[in-house]
Amino acid sequence: MEFNDLRIFQTVATLGSVSKAAIQLSYVQSNVTARIKLLEKELQTPLFYRHKRGMVLNTEGKRLLEYSREILSKVDEMKDVFSQSTAPSGVLDIGIVETVNALPEILSAYYSKYPNVELSLQAGVTEHLVQEVIDMKLDGAFVTGPIRHPLIEQVEVISEKLVIVSRSSSLSMEDITMKPLLLYKKGCGYRGRLESWMKIEGIIPKQVMEFGTFGTIIGSVAAGIGITVIPESSVIDLAAKGTIYCHHIPEPYQNITTVFIRRKDAYLTSTLGSFIDVIVARANLPGLNIEDRE
Repeated sequence: MEFNDLRIFQTVATLGSVSKAAIQLSYVQSNVTARIKLLEKELQTPLFYRHKRGMVLNTEGKRLLEYSREILSKVDEMKDVFSQSTAPSGVLDIGIVETVNALPEILSAYYSKYPNVELSLQAGVTEHLVQEVIDMKLDGAFVTGPIRHPLIEQVEVISEKLVIVSRSSSLSMEDITMKPLLLYKKGCGYRGRLESWMKIEGIIPKQVMEFGTFGTIIGSVAAGIGITVIPESSVIDLAAKGTIYCHHIPEPYQNITTVFIRRKDAYLTSTLGSFIDVIVARANLPGLNIEDRE
């Protein structure tokens, strides 16, 4: 078995097609087919369900995909370690929740110090981004914390207060019950905090409307469609103009922390390490103070 066989297998598994994989890898289709069959022969088990429209992983194929991702990520990590120059460079894949107000300052500080690094940003909800870091698809991510997972270590970025936001200057429990809740999809840390509070209070919302972006949610709140929950700092300018109004949530549900996470058993490259240093400096911490959450 060769590492390249696993890369071919991963590509076929991702695209669900030998022909598409061959095009992406710039291989002859028969070569891709042969390598997959050789892999199945060596492992003594079929890896795919084959049908007219393509190929789908079976149970054994899914198991191999997990192993191949871990193996190839370590191979790529090894190459990075031995090919690194003294100055940070290359691509840094970072996940973000959309309301990290400290992000522009962090990015600006990092770019000014390390112009040879290309930052690739992927927006998402906390639950998804944590999994992407665990799966080593992201180098790190800004998420709602703290995160308690044996493979994750984190550094605090900023602590904030969550508020309920509405178009009206007053908000009653009846309003919370009757007005639609405009929220990110499940897995969002803010949504989880609101739902925990509502469960304790016995509040059952009339309707929940899911949105994909911060701008759409706030625009809909300003239009009077419903209410949402968001860090107060994210809407302070709109609140000052009277476009929307902020209403407090009881403690401890109002306190929210944004953390930067990485997979702790992954090699800390100089590129990622320098990025964390900038975060630490921005947070006015005394040094690289990454906490383990078991």
